[in-house]
Amino acid sequence: MKKPNRANFVRLKIAIAVVSLVVFFLFYKLIKIQVVEANDLKKQALRQWTKSVEIEPTRGIIYDRNGRKLAINTPSYTVWAYVSEIENPEEVAKKISPIIEVAEDEIVNLIKNGTNMKKLKQAITMEQAEELKNLNITGISITEGTKRYYPLNNFASYVIGFTDVDNNGQYGIEKTFDSYLKGTPGLWIKLTDAKNKQLPYDGEIIYEGQNGYNLLLTIDENIQRFAEEAASKALEDNKAKSVNIIVMDPMTGEILALANKPDYNPNSPRDPMDQETKSEWSNLSTEELQNEWFKLWRNYSVNDLYEPGSTFKIVTAAAALEEGVVNKNTHFYCNGFYKEIPKVTLRCAKWYDPHGDQDLYEAFANSCNIAFINMANSVGKEKMLEYIKAFGFGELTGIDLSGEQKGIIPKRVEDIRDVNLATISYGHSVAVTPIQMINAISAAANGGNLMTPHIVKAVSDDDGNLIKEYKPEIKRQVISETTSKVLLEMLEKTVTEGTGTKTYIPGYRVGGKTGTAEKIIDGKYVPGKYISSFGGIAPVDNPRIAVLVIVDEPTDIYYGGTVAGPYAKMVIENTLEYLSVPREFTDEELSETTETLIVPDLVGLSVVEATKILKELGLKYVIDYEEISESSKVTKQHPSAGEEIEVNSIVDLYFKNAN
Repeated sequence: MKKPNRANFVRLKIAIAVVSLVVFFLFYKLIKIQVVEANDLKKQALRQWTKSVEIEPTRGIIYDRNGRKLAINTPSYTVWAYVSEIENPEEVAKKISPIIEVAEDEIVNLIKNGTNMKKLKQAITMEQAEELKNLNITGISITEGTKRYYPLNNFASYVIGFTDVDNNGQYGIEKTFDSYLKGTPGLWIKLTDAKNKQLPYDGEIIYEGQNGYNLLLTIDENIQRFAEEAASKALEDNKAKSVNIIVMDPMTGEILALANKPDYNPNSPRDPMDQETKSEWSNLSTEELQNEWFKLWRNYSVNDLYEPGSTFKIVTAAAALEEGVVNKNTHFYCNGFYKEIPKVTLRCAKWYDPHGDQDLYEAFANSCNIAFINMANSVGKEKMLEYIKAFGFGELTGIDLSGEQKGIIPKRVEDIRDVNLATISYGHSVAVTPIQMINAISAAANGGNLMTPHIVKAVSDDDGNLIKEYKPEIKRQVISETTSKVLLEMLEKTVTEGTGTKTYIPGYRVGGKTGTAEKIIDGKYVPGKYISSFGGIAPVDNPRIAVLVIVDEPTDIYYGGTVAGPYAKMVIENTLEYLSVPREFTDEELSETTETLIVPDLVGLSVVEATKILKELGLKYVIDYEEISESSKVTKQHPSAGEEIEVNSIVDLYFKNAN
């Protein structure tokens, strides 16, 4: 037998190596397919012999603090095309186009370029869905879901916000709490054959989703109505550009009401509320239209900045009192001007009729610029900046709404010149948000605690189980209780004797501070354009509410006490009566004649009839209801018929829908 030579031995080794590599490669592929890629391959196989439809979860309900529904869901239907089952796309498109209001060529294009399933139209009506079902077209399927609906239309729109067509939150609470509200979708799986047609006798698999959680807000529907009514009246009476009103519980940081006018309807957020604006928008380009939408949706309370004017004097007075540079007996002299800064002359609002000698309380009530410049000088630049920051300016308040701004304050002590310190003392040279301002006012009145303002009280599931609760949160204490009490006394004197007298309410101890500031546009003061404001606390002996009213660009009259004060009074008086805060009249108030009347019998009347009678008598009303229509009848009233009450008092009405 011939012995193998060296060449044969080498060839044998190469052959063995090649075979070994092939075997190793096959073994590697086997392990990869069976182990590494097993799950992915199973999913791909599942997709090939199944077709699935996502089951939309029900979005969570949004309630006011008393359990009244502010955002709910209504039935909505989606049209799907199973591409493999449609033999003639053109014929199908011709039949369904007029029903779902989508162009035929668009439907054909969707079907021909689709893979297995294609969404043809979302959010069709029940009537459209029934009409499509009656056609019984092979390959066309309809799934039922929900769409967001706001039963009170434009009510609290800047708090609630709205969703897009896919039920994703876009603005307001709908956006910031979207992860809680939207839930987890389920899946409906159908088995199919090789041609991707559903097997008639095989089972279907349904994976249940999870509905979204519900939100309980701090907003009180009745107080929100008071704020919106006052804001609408202020907008109309002053022919203003906009009006913003916030009502806050100063002790907890809870927002009881937040109203902006003009506003929008979240059921149709891209349509302006008035016909004049609709006509203007009809001529805009797509880009211009989008800009207008974004302007409309901006929440003035947290997204926009303004110079607070004299309402900021609360901060200056707080700093001066806390640092001990002033007290109740400190006096200031005002001759109308401040000329201590070289080449700069600053003046008091009443430069034409100077305040003369005045003590601290009088200077505050008079809103004397000269006195506050002197206070700021006594406090000093470094300490003033410390207090401005301590009161929350220049930082986010943490309110649960999106797009909040930090405001503009000096970054460093070195940035504050003498003239800046002077103008900051009376609310110029700084820019704040309304939510920062009312939070600072609340801190000044609640004993000195800066709170984290919030709009959501709790998150719960459909069974009422608590998922998350939002309790009052103190950020820090900025002033002492002693200083807070003195500030409350000064705020009350402003209403009883000073610039805020138009907010005086007999029987209620109201405190407040007026503000008037020339408006800044593109970095420059614009003559003739003002922001008028009023920040109030009531009652000063036991603060229940803080109120901030801002009127942007009022016409003619522009002083804060005259422009914003009366609407703050409306909100404060209505809210305190609604909260059953008793009036405590002074002897002087009791000596004044009060007009009274007898409450009429309203039981059995419709909502239209009852409210008309109350308005004619000069009475206000609060409606208690779940659902209401023009035919709803009054079932109960408080006070009862025949009782004697004061003009402008509130009558509570309870309704039941007519059958």
